[in-house]
Amino acid sequence: MEEQQVIVERRGCAGWLILNRPQALNAINLQMVREISAALEDFERDARVDRIVVTGSGERAFSAGGDIRWLYERGRAGDYAAQSAFFREEYGLNARIKRYPKPYVSLIDGIVMGGGVGVSLHGSHRVVSEKAAFAMPEVGIGFFPDVGATYALPRVPHRFGVAMAATGLRAKGADMVALGLATAYVESGQLAALGKALESSGDTTAIIGEFASQPPPSPLFAQASIVENAFAQADAANIAAALSAEGSPFARSLADMMATKSPTSIAIALRQMQIGANLSFEEAMRVELRIVTRICRGHDFYEGVRATIVDKDNRPQWRPPTGERPVEADIDGYFAPLGADELNLAGETA
Repeated sequence: MEEQQVIVERRGCAGWLILNRPQALNAINLQMVREISAALEDFERDARVDRIVVTGSGERAFSAGGDIRWLYERGRAGDYAAQSAFFREEYGLNARIKRYPKPYVSLIDGIVMGGGVGVSLHGSHRVVSEKAAFAMPEVGIGFFPDVGATYALPRVPHRFGVAMAATGLRAKGADMVALGLATAYVESGQLAALGKALESSGDTTAIIGEFASQPPPSPLFAQASIVENAFAQADAANIAAALSAEGSPFARSLADMMATKSPTSIAIALRQMQIGANLSFEEAMRVELRIVTRICRGHDFYEGVRATIVDKDNRPQWRPPTGERPVEADIDGYFAPLGADELNLAGETA
């Protein structure tokens, strides 16, 4: 019998969702999107369920992203309709989580990236342990930070969200709390007991508070002035120049990270960060569908996946190549409305 990819259970007054693809680091695929969406629908109507608890199986990851290989193969086969169906449903799920009427608690005890961020960050309660590691590394595969990053990352203080979008910079558990990406810090060894306690009635925040501890100082937050100065610049070239002028090992590491990423993806990500702070969540998701529709018909995504996942030569040939600036009008094109194909989220009128 095929193993469930999302284990859905009601335990006491908690509706549990356990991401259950540990061999794939719980990467989110279309079946999981549909199972989570259906479970949230059922739990919303179930008066016995006071809150949602989401976690990942295995010891390494909450969820390390989306099913990139599947998306690559569908695009290579010219099946853009399947890609579009996936993103429309995934983005609809992200929006549902953002507006979910019951407390939505993510217990993050490992890697959380990409698609995993989409099913955790937008919930009301994000609990992280010392094992948590957050990143949006999509520019490294010629993609872009999606699943609501257009809304969330510009709101991270000191432009750390901009840095994450443009470089793939990682944040550990203590960093996530300091930057507001997490709402509580609970030691890994206490998470099982917290999960059990969440099955009983009571105020969700108060229950989590009984298990929470003060995180250690955030190493990233100590670099706030460097990040704020460099990532206030308008484009990749000026950011790189500011990092070079600063000259610290941390600044050099950020510059080195940017130097290997898709110039087109970085330009898209920086534009997202510039406009995202003034968008509603639903507007941000609409922008992301516009971008992904174009990016899945372009070059860099397939070249990035080829270089990192398929052939694993780690030598992507970007267009334009590393060190060259994309044409501004080309970047504008990724953000252009889709007309009749715009994303229409549940509860909205067309």
